[in-house]
Amino acid sequence: MPSTEILQEAHNLHGVSTRLDSIAEQHPTITEALLVIAGNVRSIAALLEVLVVTKMGPEPGPAHS
Repeated sequence: MPSTEILQEAHNLHGVSTRLDSIAEQHPTITEALLVIAGNVRSIAALLEVLVVTKMGPEPGPAHS
């Protein structure tokens, strides 16, 4: 399903933002820039998740009895 693939990419982006946060702690000279970038990546991931929910709907699941 395309929505599953998009949600996986959003999950991957959350991981990227977390890693950027970690790198920022280790490099004080560019901490602020890395934190801004990490926040932007996190926002994009959230937007992808909203896009899936609002435009593609929830994933069809097994029929409930």
